[in-house]
Amino acid sequence: MDFKRFKKSFKDAYRGIVFVYKNEQNFRLQIFFSILVFIAMSLLGLTKGEKIVVSMLILLVLILEILNSVIEKFLDIIKPRMQIQVGIVKNIMAAMVLLASLSAVLIGLVIFTPYILAKF
Repeated sequence: MDFKRFKKSFKDAYRGIVFVYKNEQNFRLQIFFSILVFIAMSLLGLTKGEKIVVSMLILLVLILEILNSVIEKFLDIIKPRMQIQVGIVKNIMAAMVLLASLSAVLIGLVIFTPYILAKF
């Protein structure tokens, strides 16, 4: 295993995350809400299994947002030649992230609601 190459791959990944954070408003919003959810998980005392499920949902949404950003950047390169098809693909990618986000919210409500109700 080449340690220098391994270290470079982490630096590249970090730069990628920073790029997405700086350039994609939705990613920043998702990070913000993720932090709020992690705080709520700590305060409400979710079970280990519930914390794992919520964490995996958060990661799923963030990973899909990054994938969406990657494909959008690539499609912007070929957009002039295939404008209609590019628009369709971008809409489908946005739908993918939206569906994952809405699913995460619904599952989060199922998990968090009993804890919130118990506090009141």
